[in-house]
Amino acid sequence: MKLTSRLLTLGLMAGLLTSCAKDNTLNSPDEPIGDATLAKIAALGFGTSNVQKHEEGFLVEGDIVLTNDQLNNAGKGGSILRVANEEQYRTTNLVTGLPRVITVRVATSLPTSYIAATDEAIARYNAENLQITFQRVTSGGNIVLSAAPKNAQYLASAGFPTSTGQPYNSILVATRQIGSQPQATVASILAHEIGHCIGFRHTDYMSRQYSCGGSPVNEGASTVGAILIPGTPSGPDPNSWMLACIGSGQNRPFNANDKVALAYLY
Repeated sequence: MKLTSRLLTLGLMAGLLTSCAKDNTLNSPDEPIGDATLAKIAALGFGTSNVQKHEEGFLVEGDIVLTNDQLNNAGKGGSILRVANEEQYRTTNLVTGLPRVITVRVATSLPTSYIAATDEAIARYNAENLQITFQRVTSGGNIVLSAAPKNAQYLASAGFPTSTGQPYNSILVATRQIGSQPQATVASILAHEIGHCIGFRHTDYMSRQYSCGGSPVNEGASTVGAILIPGTPSGPDPNSWMLACIGSGQNRPFNANDKVALAYLY
């Protein structure tokens, strides 16, 4: 996710944060992303602009990690969850074995202030009375928040659930990029990345300029289907927690459409 003014490409840009990642590349000139890899990314339904090499695979759309295992399964069908014109989308894989508790640990590599922000993000989910609940733990953890490398060009990064129904197990947080944002903003960023871990894509998937500005960018739909959530409005959704970009100092608790989407899936 960005701090802008990229769901959240995480990065500080013109006074705005992107919670997923900046559009700067992490690749050295002699390490281009190959056409075969880009084709696999496109087959999974993700944008291929500014793909970055990442500690856990490849970073796309600013804050989403695609692993080699996911790339090797590119092209398999699935469905997307859509809400309104600026929609909620999900990935093929979701967390299964419901109801269940997902444990979250904040690694010691992060400042202690991230504990309170994590607790706030967890509380937002637990207040929705879903079939998944979250609990912060001090050892182990189904999802571990840890510090990103010092040269990270994103605010935070996460991936999607596994084919066996487990949440993505890692959120890397670039504290230098986030800086001294208010706790509510950091909680919004972390809640966004947790959303990726349980299967949500960016709300403005079809038109990234909606939250990020600039030219229209469609992140790509590939061959997956779309499921419209009944009863949601047909207009744009300006405050969703899964928008690709967030403004500096902004707070994004779940809005009405977010709650519909969460309840529909979980």
